[in-house]
Amino acid sequence: MKQILLDRYGQPEDGLRCADVPDVGAPAAGEVVFEVLAFPINPADISFCRGTYRLKPELPATPGAECIGRVTAVGAGVTHVKVGDLVINLQRENWTQERRVKGEDVIAVSDGIDIQQAAMLRINPATALLLLTDIVPLKPGDWVIQNVANSAVGRLVIRLARPRGVKTVNVVRRESLFGELKALGADVCVIDGPDLAEVVKTQTHGAPIRLGLDAVSGRATARLSACLAEGGVVCNYGSMTSEDPVMSRSALISGGLSLVGFILGRGLATRSLDQIRAIYADLGQQVAKGNLSAPIEMIYPIEDIKEAVAHAQRGERSGKILVAPNGPV
Repeated sequence: MKQILLDRYGQPEDGLRCADVPDVGAPAAGEVVFEVLAFPINPADISFCRGTYRLKPELPATPGAECIGRVTAVGAGVTHVKVGDLVINLQRENWTQERRVKGEDVIAVSDGIDIQQAAMLRINPATALLLLTDIVPLKPGDWVIQNVANSAVGRLVIRLARPRGVKTVNVVRRESLFGELKALGADVCVIDGPDLAEVVKTQTHGAPIRLGLDAVSGRATARLSACLAEGGVVCNYGSMTSEDPVMSRSALISGGLSLVGFILGRGLATRSLDQIRAIYADLGQQVAKGNLSAPIEMIYPIEDIKEAVAHAQRGERSGKILVAPNGPV
């Protein structure tokens, strides 16, 4: 079978190769084997390849934080999934044609779900959900501000906030994005810049903003924090600038603001396996109904992994880059 191996950290397309490796074999008791139908290339995967991610295993290693697969075999004692089921995998190393994992690591999703959208179910929808539920106790009428609002997570935050009655201020870098974000349910869209706080105050008529979601870091964190009400919380969950977040001392001391970090694994670790399965069952149903989705720009075969990761690093893409290891999906 074919599997992606990272031989050296650095520029991703220089360190990756598509290798022929032995098949995973039959599942032992308590294990599941599934074929990987599709996987996305996420910013965390790029960071992993560069050697700047929090996990840095010995090489060669296989990247891949998420995928969608179809079960081909189950070992003795596995009862929650069966052959033919679509599953997401809670473990990594998914840039491959086939996986053999512990049964408890796979979660079945609805057969009615779109395969391409299901490939992006594990990380971004759950991240958007927990950003809205775990950081600040939000209630209908509350405001949230986020930068990188046109990202996959940002778009999902808009869609998940709307039915909860939570209003969103969405910070982007170009006005051409306003229309599509408004169509998703965005309440306010603004351009990032030195006068961000004044613009936001005008657009929201001075409404207090309790939560800021930051995926840019650097000085953008300070600009976002300036938009928050006293006692507000800035939650950093990414760094498009590859810089550390910056906040003024006056914001922290005089404004009583807090800066916290978020990573999905920590959020899920506080929950039982049944609770995690319930989260993904709900998100999967919303994806299957078309309530949650992310745009896709292109799908590559696994042999073209170098071209795929290069494409994923381009700016101003219209959507995610997916890879289909076992043929078109």
